[in-house]
Amino acid sequence: MEQQTVLIRKEPPLGWLVLNRPQVRNALNLATWRAIAQGVAELESEPEIRVIVMRGATGEAFISGADISEFTELRSDADKAREYRDWPNRAIAALVNSPRPIIAMIGGICIGGGVQVALSCDIRIAAHGTRFGIPAARLGLAYPLDGVQALVNAVGSANAREILLSARLFEADEALAMGLVHKLVAADELEASVRKYAEQMAHNAPLTMAAAKACIRESLKDAGHRDSKLLEEMVARCFDSEDYREGVRAFGEKRRPRFSGR
Repeated sequence: MEQQTVLIRKEPPLGWLVLNRPQVRNALNLATWRAIAQGVAELESEPEIRVIVMRGATGEAFISGADISEFTELRSDADKAREYRDWPNRAIAALVNSPRPIIAMIGGICIGGGVQVALSCDIRIAAHGTRFGIPAARLGLAYPLDGVQALVNAVGSANAREILLSARLFEADEALAMGLVHKLVAADELEASVRKYAEQMAHNAPLTMAAAKACIRESLKDAGHRDSKLLEEMVARCFDSEDYREGVRAFGEKRRPRFSGR
C-alpha cells in the first residue's frame, strides 16, 4: 500500500497537516506537494476549522528539502524542472492564499524546500535545536523568484544573500534573530505551545483574519498589481457581518465574543 505522504487531522477548531515521510525526514516528493495542496483545500472546506497547523510526523524533521531521488527522472533538465514545478507552485499558492491562518510547527531540521514551505505559512514556531539552511548552491540548482522573494520579505536582502550564497546550516537562535521564525520554544514543549497559540488564534473572527491575510499579501505586490477591489469587498464584508455585531456586543458586555464566520 502506498504511504500517505500527508496526514489530515481534524480537531476543530484546529486542522492539522502532518508531513508523513519520516524515513526520509519528510523530503518533498511530487506526491507530497500534491497532498499539501489537496490537504489545505480539504481543511478549508470545514467551516469549524479556524486555524491550520503544519508539522512533521515526528520531532526529527519538519522538511529535509527536496527528494533528490526524483531529480534524475523528473527534474533532469530545465524543461522537466518547469513541468515539475506545477505542483509545488500549487501547494505554495494554497498555503499563501488560504483564508485560514496557517502555523508551521518546526522541529528537527528545516532545509531547502522546507524553508520555502515554512515561509508560505503565516506563523513559524520552532523548537530550540532546530537547524535551518538552503543548500541549493551545493546542488547546482537555482531557486525561483517567488521563493527568493519570500525569503527576502522575511529576513531582508542582506540575510537572504548570506543564506543563499553560503548554503550553510544555521541554528534556531539565528533564525529567530533574522526573522525567519517568530517564536522559539523548548523541543519538549513545541506541540503544547503551538496548540495553545493556535487555539487562542482560533477565537478570533475568521472574516477579519482572512481580510488581514489578503491585505498583507496584496501589500507586498507592486501598487499597480494589487487587487484593491477585492480588499474593499473583504473589508465591507467584515463591517456587514454578524461577527462584527457580535464583537461589538461582546466588548460592551465584557465577555469573549463567539464568532461564527458570518
